[in-house]
Amino acid sequence: MGRLVALSLLGISLALLGERFLALRRRMNASREVEPVEPGNCHLIEGIETGSEDIDILPSGLAFISSGLKYPGMPSFAPDEPGKIFLIDLNEQNPRAQTLKISDGFDKASFNPHGISTFIDKDHIVYLYVVNHPHMKSTVEIFKFEEQQRSLVHLKTIKHKLLKSVNDIVVLGPEQFYATRDHYFTNFFLLLLEMLLDLHWTYVLFYSPQEVKVVAQGFSSANGITISLDNKYIYVADVAAKNIHVMKRDDNWDLTQQKVIQLDTLVDNLTVDPATGDVLAGCHPNAMKLLIYNPEDPPGSEVLRIQNVLSKNPGVSTVYANNGSVLQGSSVASVYHGKLLIGTIFHRVLYCEL
Repeated sequence: MGRLVALSLLGISLALLGERFLALRRRMNASREVEPVEPGNCHLIEGIETGSEDIDILPSGLAFISSGLKYPGMPSFAPDEPGKIFLIDLNEQNPRAQTLKISDGFDKASFNPHGISTFIDKDHIVYLYVVNHPHMKSTVEIFKFEEQQRSLVHLKTIKHKLLKSVNDIVVLGPEQFYATRDHYFTNFFLLLLEMLLDLHWTYVLFYSPQEVKVVAQGFSSANGITISLDNKYIYVADVAAKNIHVMKRDDNWDLTQQKVIQLDTLVDNLTVDPATGDVLAGCHPNAMKLLIYNPEDPPGSEVLRIQNVLSKNPGVSTVYANNGSVLQGSSVASVYHGKLLIGTIFHRVLYCEL
C-alpha cells in the first residue's frame, strides 16, 4: 500500500510539473515566429557588441546606454568583462558609440548595469541613475554627467532591504525614484520554480531618503518602468504576463491602477516618445529562445508603439520586428526627432531613421 501511495504521489507530481512546464512555454510564446518589419534606413551601431539593455535620451539628443549586463539565465557574450555606459549623440549625421569614463573610487570591476534613468536639476546638471548588480546583488548608483569630459563622476551608492532583484528605475527628483523588482527569489533554482509556478510576488517600490515603501504589487515579473509626459501616470511592464499597467500617481507616492494593456509579446523596457506621448516597448516575441539560447536559432526582436495609452482602445502597432538574424533579444526602444535606437539584453544596438 505504501509503495502504491508513493507511486501515485510521484505520478501526480510529474503531471503537475508537466502542466506547469507547458504553461510556461505558452507564457514564453515558445511557438511564435516573427514576421519581419523594418521602418526604413536601419544599421547596427559599431562598438557595442555585448548588450544595450536600457537607453535614456536627454532632450539634447545625447543617449545613455547600459551595456554588459550579466543576468541569471540570460546569455552573455563577455561574461568576464565589467559593464559599461555608452554615449551616442543623435545630432550627428552618423551617430557613433563612445564609452564614458567612470571616476576613480568606484568599483568598476564589478559594474553590472541594468536599468537607467536621468534627472536634470534646476542648474541643468545631468545625473544618471543606474541599477547595478555587483556580485549579483542590487544597488542604485548615482553619477554626475560631465559633458565636456564625456565622463561620469560617481556620487553615491543606494542600498536598501527592499532593493532586491531590481530591474528598472524612473527618477522623479533628487534621490527620489520608482523601481521595479522582477523576481522574488534571488537563488537561481528558486527563481526557476517561481517562473514555473507563476508566482505574482513582485512589486514596484518608491524610494526617497525619508521613505521607502512598496507602492504596487502582484506582478508576475515587474520589469520596465517609465513616466508620462505630464508626470501624472506611471507605466509598468509585466514581462511574464505580457502586459503594461497604467498607474496613476497619488499624492503620497502610491500608485493606483487605471488599466492594463494586454499584448501578445513579452514586454521589457518602456520609453515615452517626447513628441507624442506614445509608449515605445522593447519586446521579446519568443522568450523561450532567450532561456534556451541557440546561436543557430537566436531570439528575435520586436518594438511596439502604443498610442492613446489612456483611451479605452489604445492603438498598438509594430515599429520593428526581426527573427534574430540582425538583432537578438530586444529590450528597449527610444526615439528622438525621428531617430530610433533599439537596445538588446546581450547583443548589439540598432539605429533607424523613421
